[in-house]
Amino acid sequence: MKWSLWMVVMVVVATAMVEGGGGGSNVARENNNVTYDGRSLIIDGQRKLLFSGSIHYPRSTPQMWPSLITKAKEGGLEVIQTYVFWNLHEPQPGQYDFSGRYDLVKFIKEIQAQGLYACLRIGPFIESEWTYGGFPFWLHDIPGIIYRSDNEPFKFYMQNFTTKIVNMMKSEGLYASQGGPIILSQIENEYQNIEAAFNESGPSYVRWAATMAVGLQTGVPWIMCKQSDAPDPVINTCNGMRCGETFLGPNSPNKPSMWTENWTSFYQVYGGEPYIRSAEDIAFHVTLFVAKRGSYVNYYMYHGGTNLGRTSAAYFITSYYDQAPLDEYGLLRQPKWGHLKELHAAMKLCSMTLLQGVQTNFSLGQLQEAYVFQEDSGGCVAFLVNNNGRDNATVLFQNVSFELLPKSISILPDCSNVIFNTATVKTEHNERMTTSIELFDSAERWEEFEDVIPNFSDTSIKSNALLEHMNMTKDESDYLWYTFRFQQNSTCTKPLLHIESLGHVVHVFANKMYFGTAHGSHDVKGLTFENSILLNNDISNISILSVMVGLPDSGPFLEKRFAGLTSVEIRCSEEVYNFTDHECGYQVGLLGEKLHIYDEQNLSNVDWNKTRISTNQPLTWYKAMFDAPIGDDPVALNLSTMGKGEAWVNGQSIGRYWISFHTSKGTPSQTLYHVPPSFLKPSGNLLVLFEEVGGDPLQVSLDAISVYDAHIHVDHLSQFTR
Repeated sequence: MKWSLWMVVMVVVATAMVEGGGGGSNVARENNNVTYDGRSLIIDGQRKLLFSGSIHYPRSTPQMWPSLITKAKEGGLEVIQTYVFWNLHEPQPGQYDFSGRYDLVKFIKEIQAQGLYACLRIGPFIESEWTYGGFPFWLHDIPGIIYRSDNEPFKFYMQNFTTKIVNMMKSEGLYASQGGPIILSQIENEYQNIEAAFNESGPSYVRWAATMAVGLQTGVPWIMCKQSDAPDPVINTCNGMRCGETFLGPNSPNKPSMWTENWTSFYQVYGGEPYIRSAEDIAFHVTLFVAKRGSYVNYYMYHGGTNLGRTSAAYFITSYYDQAPLDEYGLLRQPKWGHLKELHAAMKLCSMTLLQGVQTNFSLGQLQEAYVFQEDSGGCVAFLVNNNGRDNATVLFQNVSFELLPKSISILPDCSNVIFNTATVKTEHNERMTTSIELFDSAERWEEFEDVIPNFSDTSIKSNALLEHMNMTKDESDYLWYTFRFQQNSTCTKPLLHIESLGHVVHVFANKMYFGTAHGSHDVKGLTFENSILLNNDISNISILSVMVGLPDSGPFLEKRFAGLTSVEIRCSEEVYNFTDHECGYQVGLLGEKLHIYDEQNLSNVDWNKTRISTNQPLTWYKAMFDAPIGDDPVALNLSTMGKGEAWVNGQSIGRYWISFHTSKGTPSQTLYHVPPSFLKPSGNLLVLFEEVGGDPLQVSLDAISVYDAHIHVDHLSQFTR
């Protein structure tokens, strides 16, 4: 077969994949028996080489789901993978919510409608940079509970929720064994990272979790990721960026080699820069994994989406895996999406031989090697690998010379002709562009309300010890006020307030005057505030607002974590006054939160100031009205002139913003905050901002997000520079 004919075949296959979803178009028309052996998953008697992508339903909206799934299908994926978010679905014990963005059944049925499979990662611990790792905070108050251990209270609630989800899927006929799209379920999540911390309770918990899950009789296999001791019949799988190099393989010869999280980028925190992973690097490691007999690869994330509301974990920005093949807004990120689509087409062209042939591996040079799959019938597939990251390599394979690019793998579906090289990118780059479509620069459009700073006498909760932040707020608010009274027994000169906290942020007020802010970071736990303050001659009120920017999402003994103030001192020239064991008053949350003034029906609960708009003022609520833009482009709020706080559109939170936390390069980690189209009405939309430290709402804008072909844009601009 000549090279030109291979090209024709590739075009035909690629076209068929766009129309048929890369082989997933026959999903769930009849009951499918899903089993596995040491080579691959076997669905209805057929071996499967599967490419999957993570799309999390609550990180987008039901209106976005069809388009996201369609683009994944057009990219050559056959499986959509999602976590199940316990804290969303069971906000209180026995009270369930599966509405709106939380409609898991609707999401799975949309996957099914588009002819794809689904992988349901129930967990129910998920981590996922999601607040409290997906656990509802009410678990914290269950007597005697120890999360993720051989602990009866935890196992009771974990089994109860897992059973709830499995039974819901069964009742809707959504498992492949019932004719549905779900071919895999996951129990637990990367437990091996913390297993040793629980001593003998760790392995016994793993065995219990596996037995419990298998006993639910879903009719499809269960997996555990990053769990080398996953008990039979549960399949252990790999997470990471280089599983072709790092995965030690299945813990049984009867289990297939599977990659549940191929990180297409990485999470980003406030104060951090985005992580850029190239299309070439992703393609190299996917190809290497398949060359080493891998048969399932999931991209984490394929679409990251948005951490709406207060769902992000500690210090994480609202934009999640924006560098994925589908960006935060669901737009194609090229060349990543297109290069991987071509890789999938090349793999599918020779998948039968890959799944049935005998693999051999041999050296072609010091840093070069070949992986060959050979069938008795004559089918042959070769992967020629150059592990040298700097130089080209010329290798001899089957008496033919091949030139290999640095750090690349060439795919030869007939062991003769190269149809794809991981380092040869044919897809054109695109760039994302923001266009300001509305500027909120008129003071007449804005109204403001200053939240109330409580004094000690205003608080109803008192304690002689510093109470833990999360236990006080129950994750109902980011905010907890600590208030003290200080009466000078003698002259206190040059008073200095010193605070130590295991929270994320503190804002300090003395006699309702603002004296500054301090914050920690994702990598440095805790913070210290130290600043001069002004005191009254008699009694002074110290009010300290402790702030959490999401709850922790990982690690052992999550139920024992401490946040909030650990030490408070007023250091005078003559004496140090310690308030750590002093009577303190507490208030959970802000007045504006309590009154829900971000909802239109509650706007009249406070007196909004219409005569002036303050800038650089802490603890201030701002509101304005606007009409939805014309057109279909995604939109985002540009909050680059604000400080730190939260934003709502028509009563729905689009997340926390933190512009004042700069990276090492002196720029904010995030300035654009996605407003999903379903949040908007044609006219009369309510925008509410709560600003903690001081910002300028008069420079806030609503921006349209679009992409353009980079080389065409450059060529166009060059016409004006010649």
